[in-house]
Amino acid sequence: MHMHQRRRPACLLLVVALAALTAACGGGDKKAATKATATTAAPSTTAPLGNGGAPLTGLPRTDEAKLARAAMIVKIDNAPKGRPQAGINQADVVVEEGVEGGITRLAVVFHSQDPAADTVGPVRSARTTDIFIAAPMNRPLFAWSGANADFAKLVREAPLVDVGISAKPSPYRRERGRPALYNLFASFSGLYAGSAGGGPPPPLFAYRADTEAVANSEPATKAHMQWKDKVRTDVDWAWDAASTTWKRVQNGTPHVDNTGAQVSAKNVVIQFATYHDTGYRDQSNTIVPEADLVGEGDVWVLTDGKVVKGKWSRANREAVTSYVDVSGNPIKLTPGQTWLELPKPGDATVAA
Repeated sequence: MHMHQRRRPACLLLVVALAALTAACGGGDKKAATKATATTAAPSTTAPLGNGGAPLTGLPRTDEAKLARAAMIVKIDNAPKGRPQAGINQADVVVEEGVEGGITRLAVVFHSQDPAADTVGPVRSARTTDIFIAAPMNRPLFAWSGANADFAKLVREAPLVDVGISAKPSPYRRERGRPALYNLFASFSGLYAGSAGGGPPPPLFAYRADTEAVANSEPATKAHMQWKDKVRTDVDWAWDAASTTWKRVQNGTPHVDNTGAQVSAKNVVIQFATYHDTGYRDQSNTIVPEADLVGEGDVWVLTDGKVVKGKWSRANREAVTSYVDVSGNPIKLTPGQTWLELPKPGDATVAA
């Protein structure tokens, strides 16, 4: 969706103002947090994130050329007409954020490997939440298809490298057989060609060794979350012991990519986040929200057929988010792809 109507003229004119607004709004729902988890103890370790492997997956370092490059974030549609998507099963990290009216959109982060057939999409427009996703990643490349003038200005002033369709049109193309707005795809290698970011991203998570148990965990085989407004997006993840991955279902149907492969992940991080009104409206007069990613709140981490409940915290826009368990220690993930889900407090459940 495109945003055309601005309700508060002074809203979102500078990145600094945007960051201040987010800090003021906070990142967690105190009441909901109390219900969801026990009180977290003070951290008992300051161990660095990662494990010496690929920074965004923790997997062994097999391609140093790829690991030396900047990460790339591609904004990919997740509305029914936007699926199936290209490239999402080869991403290191996928962030699912709520946008207008109960739909979600994906910020798909590539670094250690390339997407199948050199293709990503459908590429869609940016939201201000994306700036907070990108800011800790050492000036990543950012592929997107546009936004309203104020949002576009914020993106271009953000700590990232713009490889969107306006800045770098040549890698983009329209695919036949797809409806308009959902048919913009890009050549992944074309987006990287001649574009240099700030360098490799820092690790975003801590990882377990092969023989290390999942600390402070409970058995879990399924999780459900939802984004609801004018429409509703239902997401389910189910543990598949045979593949040791979590399999994704969206709105009651297995979520598959453009090759027919079901979306799966080694880890699903459910980071409960409040959203605030940016002051903008889309064409249907629906609120354009922004996730509050600075502050603190609850987190549930699904990994290895278990759930670890704890807290997330982030001091400022450029900081990497901390995820700790009830003992205050970093929650350690299974090396591999991670989906980071951003539902509102109270909009997810998990069961054994």
